[in-house]
Amino acid sequence: MTWFEALILGLLQGLTEFLPVSSSGHLELGAAIFGLEEENLTFSIIVHGATFLSVLVVFRYDILQLITGLLRFQWNDETKFVFLLVISAIPVGIVGILFKSEIETLFDGNILFVGIMLLITSLLLFLTRFAPQKKKEVNVKTALIIGIAQTFAILPGISRSGATISTALYLGIDRVKATRFSFLMVLIPIFGASFLEVMELASAAGPSAIAPSSLLTGAMAAFLSGLLACSWMLKIVRRGKLAYFSIYTAIAGILAIYFGLF
Repeated sequence: MTWFEALILGLLQGLTEFLPVSSSGHLELGAAIFGLEEENLTFSIIVHGATFLSVLVVFRYDILQLITGLLRFQWNDETKFVFLLVISAIPVGIVGILFKSEIETLFDGNILFVGIMLLITSLLLFLTRFAPQKKKEVNVKTALIIGIAQTFAILPGISRSGATISTALYLGIDRVKATRFSFLMVLIPIFGASFLEVMELASAAGPSAIAPSSLLTGAMAAFLSGLLACSWMLKIVRRGKLAYFSIYTAIAGILAIYFGLF
């Protein structure tokens, strides 16, 4: 992987992680366009780690408030919210640990599969037009359901933000609170996956097939573009424009299926 290819894929990751169009799906499509086959999952996790940092920057005040509340060692609103974040991370954590090798096989450049998953994402986004307009809070039950939705986003082509925010809206969660919870809930699985991957890379006997300079370029591109996309996405959901992305994901899905077949 050259630095230019890493730059493009990093930009794709950062822009599409927070927009409901599936970052993993776009990374697979981008890798297929460049003809890349080696260590796609490794690169994916590294640039996901970069977007982890962009979330920390955008939500720095929320995170500081949560940490301050936790340090009071009381069952307050901040402690409850962190507890719900942990609950939401349980499903994806279980699947990620038990089925890691099976998940790796999904990142093999199968753009036909990615196209089908993009069409599913398109349907999820379109149906948000009919979601109940309620102002419910996230509770243990809804946090677990949203967490299960996040688990399906392991599949390349299923948007994580699209799946989690859509599910929250279907459950009647307030739009602003649904978006905040969706973005903050990703911190735990991304940190966990990135940490495990770094440990594996550090203990590997041989050098990585992807040059460190390319990984760094991709990570920087993902971080900077993630800052822009995260801020933009917050405004989009507040205005109720989430369903508009169903058009893009439908077109992308159809094109991926076409090129996957022919």
